[in-house]
Amino acid sequence: MSTLPHALYRPEQVAEMDRRAIQDHGVPGLALMECAGASAYDALRAAWPDRRHLCVLCGGGNNGGDGYVIAELARRDGLVVDVLALSDPGRLRGDAATVASRYAVSGVIAPFQGELPDGCDMVVDAMLGTGLQRPVEGEYREAVEAVNASGLPVMAVDIPSGIHGGTGAVLGAAVRADVTPTFIGLKAGLFTGDGPGYAGRVVYDGLDVPAAVYEGIEPAARRTGYDGLRHRFPRRERTAHKGRYGHVLVVGGDAGMGGAALMAARAAARCGAGLVSVVTRREHAPGFLAAQPELMVHGEEQLAALLQRASVVVLGPGLGRSDWGQAVYREARGFPGPQVLDADALNALADAPDHHDSQVLTPHPGEAGRLLGLTSAQVQEDRFAAVHALGTHYGGVAVLKGAGTLVQGADQPPALCTDGNPGMASGGMGDVLSGIIGSLIAQGFSPVDAAEAGVCLHAAAADRAAGAGERGLLATDLLVELRALLNPS
Repeated sequence: MSTLPHALYRPEQVAEMDRRAIQDHGVPGLALMECAGASAYDALRAAWPDRRHLCVLCGGGNNGGDGYVIAELARRDGLVVDVLALSDPGRLRGDAATVASRYAVSGVIAPFQGELPDGCDMVVDAMLGTGLQRPVEGEYREAVEAVNASGLPVMAVDIPSGIHGGTGAVLGAAVRADVTPTFIGLKAGLFTGDGPGYAGRVVYDGLDVPAAVYEGIEPAARRTGYDGLRHRFPRRERTAHKGRYGHVLVVGGDAGMGGAALMAARAAARCGAGLVSVVTRREHAPGFLAAQPELMVHGEEQLAALLQRASVVVLGPGLGRSDWGQAVYREARGFPGPQVLDADALNALADAPDHHDSQVLTPHPGEAGRLLGLTSAQVQEDRFAAVHALGTHYGGVAVLKGAGTLVQGADQPPALCTDGNPGMASGGMGDVLSGIIGSLIAQGFSPVDAAEAGVCLHAAAADRAAGAGERGLLATDLLVELRALLNPS
């Protein structure tokens, strides 16, 4: 086992790596299967060393073959082992047939008959693997449901059965695993969409395949997080002054929604922007200044003048859909420099699409669906395709929020942030994110670098704040954490 690499691949890419190892570099397929099974068994024992009764569910392909290897190792180790076959072992081919036959010499293979055996205290899912392309049905679905209903700890081999290896979507039904060992290349679907919620803790083993098997295969995405980006925030020079760190202009906060613009502005200030101005409803000014006196707060009549002085415009937090919001949206969209669009600015863009090469769009799946003419569910079915389409149709950088947030710049694989937690499912989180990204752009980051670093800062701040618990986490809880992350010791 090793630390997780950064490159993420589609299942067909990993299948090509596997083919190259076997056919081009002479690595026996059986040896790869035995190594994968042994690695997975090590992960199983590390996770649950005191459990002694194992149930292994084996499918009809190489994933099932891995399961038979695990079962044999467990049997030799003195564990009680029940192997349930979802496919007749006599119909297996190749290496999977070899290891199944070997297990059958001294072990029993029983057909799955709708339930798990009594007494087992852990489960191995080796049913479907990464090649799945259609919804799980019939006996396999019954097995998935039985595993999930058991309440037992579960290890999924390579990927939880029912999860699409390329997109992370659930194909009908999927196993909820606690641990997922995966091999040769990390599958992108383990880290976005539904994937993270079903895979549990992902561990990786490259199986020592030759380095040449990866040559010429461009990753589908790149895994990223705050730990890999902290070097982008060096100490400031002693001669620093506010003019060197840009001027963020936040535009939003219609009646009753001033808090959104305030949170975006506070996040921009807390992340180190030299100056932060806000154009909002005039009646919000006293409250804004009471909450954060460092802000400069104006009514819409000052927008034109402020657009002449701003380094970046953050447009949309609390903007609303009224005539006021539509008017300031149209005026602010005339700003020739970088723009960060969130919330109702994205809805306005969907109503009147245009193209802007220096903008950052920050939709959640519902907003992305409106921008693309899709449902939220369709966006989630293939988040990689959706974020690419956003960049193609609208220009600039697209940030598709959600578990495994994606950042898509032009002509490069997307970055996928693996920081963050479910406590972020609360109002205002997107407003804080837009302010963070705007602040980094003001300080000289390119839009794509600001988007990637901003997403990871935002998620890492939420992880720090969630130390007191995920439930009840508020967007404003992130503000104090941002300062610590931006000034690493």
